[in-house]
Amino acid sequence: MADMGMQDAVRTVFGKYADFSGRARRQEYWWFNLFAALVSLVLAVIGSVLFHRPMGEYGVIATLWSLATLLPSLAVAVRRMHDVGRSGWWLLIAFVPLVGALVILYWFVQRGTVGPNEFGPDPVT
Repeated sequence: MADMGMQDAVRTVFGKYADFSGRARRQEYWWFNLFAALVSLVLAVIGSVLFHRPMGEYGVIATLWSLATLLPSLAVAVRRMHDVGRSGWWLLIAFVPLVGALVILYWFVQRGTVGPNEFGPDPVT
């Protein structure tokens, strides 16, 4: 099993920008989210300096980044759910306060099903 780095994960997620089918490995999901969070932080600092706003305010640049990554973030989350053998609709459990987020976090850190499942072939191969 080859490890996936941040560059590979970002390239894969943006390559499948709005592709909700198939499966996504843990590394793909977590590396992309780390990348998106780091870019968001950098853009918030840049926006704070350029527009003289307090760091707590979410600036225009960071907002545009969030909008640009909304669809790929949702798509990779759905594909991650597929990897653990669940429908992407299970993401709606996040609307249940506290418990929903914990359940989703538990599923996201689980190892994906080995071999093909109902959502497609194993993304490791």
